Amino acid sequence: MAEHLRGYTDKLEALARQAGLDYFPVDFELVPDSFMMEVAVYGLPVRMPHWSFGVRYIYQLIQHRMGHSRLFEVVFPGNPGRAYLAHNNSLEENTLVTAHVLGHADFAKNNILFRRSQEQVGYHIVEQAASHARHIAAAIHEHSEQRVEAVLDAALALEQHIDVHKQLRRPLYPQYLPDTKKPTTDEFHARFGVLLTEQADTDGHTAKRRAPLPPHPEYDLLWFIAHYAPELEDWERDIFLAVREESFYFYPVFACQIMNEGWASYWHARLLSEAGFLPQQVYLDAIKTHSDVVRPYAGEQQIALSVNPYYLGFSMWSKIVESQGLDAARKIMIEDDDFSFVRNYLDENLAAELNLFGYTAKKNGEIKVEEADINDLRESLLSTKFNFGAPTIAASKVQTDGTLELRHECQIDGRGLDAQRALKVLEYIHRVWRRPVVLYTQDERGEEKVLTAGSS
Repeated sequence: MAEHLRGYTDKLEALARQAGLDYFPVDFELVPDSFMMEVAVYGLPVRMPHWSFGVRYIYQLIQHRMGHSRLFEVVFPGNPGRAYLAHNNSLEENTLVTAHVLGHADFAKNNILFRRSQEQVGYHIVEQAASHARHIAAAIHEHSEQRVEAVLDAALALEQHIDVHKQLRRPLYPQYLPDTKKPTTDEFHARFGVLLTEQADTDGHTAKRRAPLPPHPEYDLLWFIAHYAPELEDWERDIFLAVREESFYFYPVFACQIMNEGWASYWHARLLSEAGFLPQQVYLDAIKTHSDVVRPYAGEQQIALSVNPYYLGFSMWSKIVESQGLDAARKIMIEDDDFSFVRNYLDENLAAELNLFGYTAKKNGEIKVEEADINDLRESLLSTKFNFGAPTIAASKVQTDGTLELRHECQIDGRGLDAQRALKVLEYIHRVWRRPVVLYTQDERGEEKVLTAGSS
């Protein structure tokens, strides 16, 4: 099978180039199912060790054995890109997956969000993650597994709390407030100001005022703790920054899932239809796999309470290409993310055609289908994507005794907090901040609620 697949891969790549796809080289590799499972859980082929990945692995394994998941491929954008294909896939499935991967590679090279991420993080995330893992293994050897795990607990609990609007590598805050004194042309006042400054210097005082910490609400909690935790050691800081770097890499995958999977699905369908070199049976079986990938529902169910991103994205791209042409579709692919894509191109007609609807789920398990409103539907599809899927929490103040104040921006966020989980995360943060940590949030009645860790 591998020999046949290699022959198809070369021809599919040539066909993709002719069709206008532009991508970095892709290294394809057939791997065992167990390897695919580990990559899906860890997020990368080699990644820092942590107990939480073991929990995810058990869950994924159970889902896989129960038939609730199928891992056809895992793709890592880069230069070169890396694509791992399941060895147990049939030739027809891996032929489709190869075409699918080429669509992903085109998206990753050209989409602005992906390009910005890779330019900052680098184009070799697999090697970088392996380097992170080696440094953490060395830290375990030097400082003990218990100490390293405590740092990883905190860093991985905050892995979604980055500020994607800031640069990966950004300068520290200014230590002092800027001089806001207005220049004067009045000779007396100018001389008087100089005398005051000279007097202040003579008395041993400085005219500069220290800036508050942080000088503004800081949403990149990984960056803030890495650089401003009072007693954080260098090796601990390195772990926080390694987790942050990997989070910057993964953010575009999260923020463009509907677009990206839809684009790859559109192109695998198109390339297969134009691949006259494929034997008829290979083509037919591959198209059957396509139908399974982009089906709207899971299994035999006729109603889905979560939308298959392959199905939604494929349907949206097909409509855009049909109505506006491929050049317009490529422009959208380059410039948009899921927020602008869904808001601008999921209209009432397509929503009705795809049988999409909004719903509310009550605590007793009852599902209530809402009236069809396209704006509400769009926002319900996007609701889990805001702020990398995490509550909007900012570091707002460091008190004189070192207490860290965090604020849950409930009005911006629109989400409640799981108080039990929030307390656990605060305990993790306290272990590395080594001063009390306070979180201000709201309860279900909208009244202020204060959660603390480390206070006596």
